[in-house]
Amino acid sequence: MNIYSLVAIVLINSILIRADHKKKDLSSYTDADLEKLFDEWEENDDEKLDEDELPSHKQKPKEVDLDALKAKAKSPEDLVRLSKKGQPLMMFVSVTDPEHPKSKNIRPFTEHWSGLWQSALYNNHIESQVFTVDDDRVIFMFKDGAQAFEGKDYLLKQPHVREITLEGKQHAGPASQADKTEL
Repeated sequence: MNIYSLVAIVLINSILIRADHKKKDLSSYTDADLEKLFDEWEENDDEKLDEDELPSHKQKPKEVDLDALKAKAKSPEDLVRLSKKGQPLMMFVSVTDPEHPKSKNIRPFTEHWSGLWQSALYNNHIESQVFTVDDDRVIFMFKDGAQAFEGKDYLLKQPHVREITLEGKQHAGPASQADKTEL
């Protein structure tokens, strides 16, 4: 009977400790607490979410059939374009101000023109985000990598573009031609 008494005392003690423990006030929850609570809720849910309803970082990557892509592609660039479809892709763009070709302090000029180019791309149903990296350099972030190549084609026609780097390959813009003729 001594063991039963000991077990009873331990159980009663643990219940009392639980009762004394105050629950956290809802207004003091942080974003991390809410995210953890949501993840626990999703784990205990009987119905699993469909693959397309999951957040993008939890979705399984789509398998790429290289043989089918090679059959569709007419050039190596087409192959890269097809393989990047649906994946995010970054493109680096260097800008030159023709009125001040030697100046490196052209951030307002760069932000102005990159904003105009982003609007023009958006009007052509090419969604991108623009981030200014340096006074004369911006990053265009495309949600769909296939659209990045259309964006590259458009930007290479713009007179203020000196260079575009896409997938490790550099493309000279019209402003680079102007730099060469001035030398």
